[in-house]
Amino acid sequence: MPYMILALAVLAETIGTTALQASQQFTRPGPSVVVVLAYGAAFYLLSMALNHFPVGIAYAIWSGLGIMLIALIGWTVFGQRLDWPAILGMGMILGGILVINLFSSATHP
Repeated sequence: MPYMILALAVLAETIGTTALQASQQFTRPGPSVVVVLAYGAAFYLLSMALNHFPVGIAYAIWSGLGIMLIALIGWTVFGQRLDWPAILGMGMILGGILVINLFSSATHP
């Protein structure tokens, strides 16, 4: 269950950041409301995850997966390009998340 809460926090943050792009600097009301609600949900869920994970571990997973998902959404939805160094860097972030989850005893709730 703690991983599900953290995954939902990542999803909410990803929705909020996608809406942030769609809000066009808060000039569109619909996406602007989604930004506020999604970020509120993301931080609430992240705070719940902190009952089970150390703050550094939870934040590393939350932000790292958020970066990966937002880059993918930026590429597919908004047509933003990624060069090889950006892809390599995100691959390293994903590798770091895997190392934390597979080998660190700090992540076991």
